[in-house]
Amino acid sequence: MTEQHANAAASTSGAGSSGGEVPVWSGGVDPDAFREALGSFPTGVSVMTTVHEGQPHGMTANALCSVSLDPPLVLVCVDDTAVMAGEVAASGRFALNVLADDQQALSDHFADPARPAGDAGFAGIAVTTAVTGAAILEGAVAWVDCAVTQRVDAGDHVVVIGKVLAAGASDRRPLLYHRGAYGLVPPATP
Repeated sequence: MTEQHANAAASTSGAGSSGGEVPVWSGGVDPDAFREALGSFPTGVSVMTTVHEGQPHGMTANALCSVSLDPPLVLVCVDDTAVMAGEVAASGRFALNVLADDQQALSDHFADPARPAGDAGFAGIAVTTAVTGAAILEGAVAWVDCAVTQRVDAGDHVVVIGKVLAAGASDRRPLLYHRGAYGLVPPATP
């Protein structure tokens, strides 16, 4: 259990498999069980990018989805303590880059809190831009370039909703994440 969840614990309830008390935090379920249950859902892996005061920023994200076709909207969830939460709030723009099966190193890089900030964090990474100036990673399976339309506080995260201003896709295979490990989509059979 993380310190944050331990501090948020409201009570203990029920017996665990070892016969001891199972910690329950304000969500009503053991945080480790919650994490394990949702980790069983395979997700794509993306890198969220923004640019603020001329400096790019990126982070790995996998909690995202389409919201609406008309207007075209997407959402992404960002830890409210992450640097990205403040950067995207200040810039009002972001891009989501769905990573290809050979881009695990990019996922690891943008998930590393010790990576350099700004331009140095993008050194050696091939990028382009579309409408907003947020980085579009070359080789991504798909990307959307967005203007922030709404931010919603949700527990320890902020849900960022963006109107899609530009988008692109390729026929490359995506990188997946499932139960704490990367995975690949098998090739399609004819």
